[in-house]
Amino acid sequence: MTNILRMQKIIFLFILMMVTWAVNAQSTFPNNGAPNITHSLYAFTNCTLHVDADVTVINASLLVQDGKVIRFGEKLEAPKEAINVDLKGKHIYPAFIDLYSDYGMPEVKKTNSNDISKKGAYGWNQAIKSEVEAQKVFSHNQAKADELRKQGFATVLTASKDGIVRGSGALVFLANAKENESILKDKAAGFYSFNKGTSPQDYPESLMGAIALLRQTYYDAAWYALASSATKQGQTEYNITLDAFNKLQELPSIFEGGDKYNDIRGKKVGDEFKVKYIIKGGGNEYQRLYDIQNTFSEFIIPINYPEALDVEDPYDAEQASLGDLKHWEMAPVNLAMLEKNHVQFCITSADLKNKSDFLKNLRKAVKYGLSEKTALKALTFNPANFIDVQDKIGSLKQGMYANFFIASKDIFEEDAIIYETWSNGIKHVYSDLSIPDIKGTYQLAVDKNTYKIEVTKDQDNYAGLVYLKDSAKAKANVQFKNNLLTLSFPYDTSLVLRLSGNYDESAKLFRGTGQYADGAWINFTMTQLQIADTTKPKVVIAKSKLDIGKVTYPFTAYGEPEAESVGLINDTWRKFKNRYDAILIKNVTVWTNESDSILKEYDVYITEGKIVRIAPNIDAPQLAFAKIIDGKGMHLTPGIIDEHSHIALFSVNEGADASSAEVRMCDVINPDDINIYRQLAGGVTTAQLLHGSANPIGGQSCLIKLRWGKNPDEFKYEKADGFIKFALGENVKHSNGLNPDVARFPQTRMGVEQFYYDYFTRAKAYKKAMEDFGKLSPKEIEKNKIASPRRDLDLDAIAEILDGKRFITCHSYIQSEVLMLMHVADSMKFKVNTFTHILEGYKVADKMKAHGANASTFSDWWAYKLEVMDAIPYNAAMLTKVGVNTAINSDDAEMGRRLNQEAAKSIKYGKLSEIQALKLITLNPAKMLHIDDKVGSIKVGKVADLVLWTDNPLSVYAKVNTTIIDGQIYYDVNDDAKLHADTQKERARLIAKLLAEKNKGTKVIKPVAKKQNKFHCDSEESGL
Repeated sequence: MTNILRMQKIIFLFILMMVTWAVNAQSTFPNNGAPNITHSLYAFTNCTLHVDADVTVINASLLVQDGKVIRFGEKLEAPKEAINVDLKGKHIYPAFIDLYSDYGMPEVKKTNSNDISKKGAYGWNQAIKSEVEAQKVFSHNQAKADELRKQGFATVLTASKDGIVRGSGALVFLANAKENESILKDKAAGFYSFNKGTSPQDYPESLMGAIALLRQTYYDAAWYALASSATKQGQTEYNITLDAFNKLQELPSIFEGGDKYNDIRGKKVGDEFKVKYIIKGGGNEYQRLYDIQNTFSEFIIPINYPEALDVEDPYDAEQASLGDLKHWEMAPVNLAMLEKNHVQFCITSADLKNKSDFLKNLRKAVKYGLSEKTALKALTFNPANFIDVQDKIGSLKQGMYANFFIASKDIFEEDAIIYETWSNGIKHVYSDLSIPDIKGTYQLAVDKNTYKIEVTKDQDNYAGLVYLKDSAKAKANVQFKNNLLTLSFPYDTSLVLRLSGNYDESAKLFRGTGQYADGAWINFTMTQLQIADTTKPKVVIAKSKLDIGKVTYPFTAYGEPEAESVGLINDTWRKFKNRYDAILIKNVTVWTNESDSILKEYDVYITEGKIVRIAPNIDAPQLAFAKIIDGKGMHLTPGIIDEHSHIALFSVNEGADASSAEVRMCDVINPDDINIYRQLAGGVTTAQLLHGSANPIGGQSCLIKLRWGKNPDEFKYEKADGFIKFALGENVKHSNGLNPDVARFPQTRMGVEQFYYDYFTRAKAYKKAMEDFGKLSPKEIEKNKIASPRRDLDLDAIAEILDGKRFITCHSYIQSEVLMLMHVADSMKFKVNTFTHILEGYKVADKMKAHGANASTFSDWWAYKLEVMDAIPYNAAMLTKVGVNTAINSDDAEMGRRLNQEAAKSIKYGKLSEIQALKLITLNPAKMLHIDDKVGSIKVGKVADLVLWTDNPLSVYAKVNTTIIDGQIYYDVNDDAKLHADTQKERARLIAKLLAEKNKGTKVIKPVAKKQNKFHCDSEESGL
């Protein structure tokens, strides 16, 4: 009776399940004829089942019904009605998930129209495409689906890869089914980047412009939502783009970094708006591992390793940078280093030119230290968990979708193949499961001779290697089809033995006949000696230590590896350099720039980054463990400060609009620029990184210290006043010079003046509106339904000028324009802090002094374009003698290495004293940058930014011996020689390794030299 009741219950549950399935499986699509509803029940038996990255069941069974996992277990009895698939020890894995795909998306095409707004109630900038919804344009491409399924993928998160805001992505099955049956989640994530894509508009044309546009969009969308809610009478505008953007914020956010530094920049934007981005990396995260770790972000990491370079020609080899050579060697270690440092990531096939390289590259990552468990988790559980679908896909637990693949063995073994990939319960076959795999080592018995033969397989092709007498070897041609083996090999010089026989799978041997070269027929047997037992757990063999170089900071020539013994994670100094708690410089001539001027045979004692004592015969305390430098015969000066520089930047001009006050140079610091190191060798310790001169109002400046080896944020000068670049002259008009094809206001010099009036008038109104709203109480705002003013990043910066919180450095040449801007400033109640270039400054020095402006000029540049025809080399001296605080700047990476000599020219041209000349590049720029309380002179209590010279610092024979920043040595002539030798040694090692790769038959490509950016004011490189 009990059995009858149990059977009735089972039948009832089965009928209920079928009814439920039938209801769920209903479709809105009409049937042509009677519906054909089929139910499938599969039992996969005798397999090694990887339920997830943590659970593996040996000799397991997996039950799959109608696209879902029903049960799994060891010695599980399969239902009689199930289709039984005996896998004979093969492996089943949960299928892979790719979170960064454009599968099924329309081809992205750039339009030919120029700066034309999209028709409809959309936002103003077409790089913001938040209204795009992947599920509405998704269409299967079975050829591309096959590429991915062959690599083990069954699900991808697909989205358009066009624009800075790219809309939402859809999670889709790669099954061979209709689109409406393939979408697992229609809006699974929002997508973002710094790449403007196919937008026909000029703005943004730089990396810093892209960052500013994304930030402004966040602010606009927040204002749009609040304004709509506050007025309760409908917003003043309906904006499809901003409305869609706000809806995107409900989804997981995926940001395309594509490079270690953009990864970090994206994280900062996310932090500003309290958005936790999942960051799609670039594969070079290991080069800034500690900074990546400290983002505490989740990552999507590609495994598109660089191709080997052809360095056989020494001149070709010179085109490859040390960083490129090292990245070729170290790229496969990226995932292992992320795992070791507890960074959560998943793996993507994105960026691979050929998707068929995915498994090969994945196995290479495992070879380079990535654990198999983490690799599997990064392809299954992690991507599902990142977008909150871990209850549907990513493992083979009960109730999960039947997304899996069947492999011949452990998928991380080099010769493992994928037989079938199942997506949403639909089978896709890539190799016949019924065909036995004959790889292995055999003993071949022919007549009275025996041979050892190894049979290998690459994809669907077999090959053999026969061991002959006296350690000789011969390649064998092997074909296996329809259970018939065809085998031939040279057994004696050119004499070939040909064999043909059938396979006995149960006995693992071949029997058949063959023929010698002389025509004699013989019988043979070929018995397998080594048979892999796939039902047993694989023995983990300790990985041999790879012979690869070290990560250097920065990842380029003259970078330094981290110290062998690493301290705490935040103790970044101990990772890159030996830290000195104290430095004592003895018996040196000190150029103080103070009232005591030049002190001969003095000592300078430094602790904790500050100058603490200046006197003769100083003895450092024994417990201070001070580094002692003998300065006898040498000269010590304050560090050189370059008021006008464009080094260490990824882009310099955002010239699409007449004002780019919203962009920030600090967003695009390039800490790997070799010019940083070169200028340290020239005594530069501080530089103001300026926007170019493409617009009347340029971007916000960035004051840095040249902390070679540090990350971008660590370059920034702490608590410095904000500056901004303005520009006058030909460049800003775009009518004759920079971007002459861009027709935008202003086009004339009188237009430039009007532009300034218009902008400061707008900024005053904006500032007042913000202040008035700030005075309202929350009750007044709620009662009167008052919407806050829209925050404008562009006008924010101009308002800061009016508030005296941001200061102007203005590119200038002609006296009339200098007078014009001072007149605008006086009438609009702001000051021009510095006129830079100012080559006609000598004509208006008295007016500049009265206004309170500084002058930062060239020493002897003239006649390089029409508007500087009146420039003279006496300019700096004349301005100084009138009483204008004057500096000499570089505006040029090469000149920045010789500013001491540039300053010395004012002794010849204008008869300045040596002390006055030195101040042109030290104390005077410190004053105009408002940092003279910390640097610019050698005084007790000031920061120890110092340079030790071999000779009088204004002499052409003077060389830098040591450059000190914050009391730490960043350049030393002896270290420089060692770093140079290390660089040459490392290049030689890598070139030898690449030559060996070529000799092994590895595909190689010719190195292509990368253009090194050497920005000036009028540079057009966008950095996008």
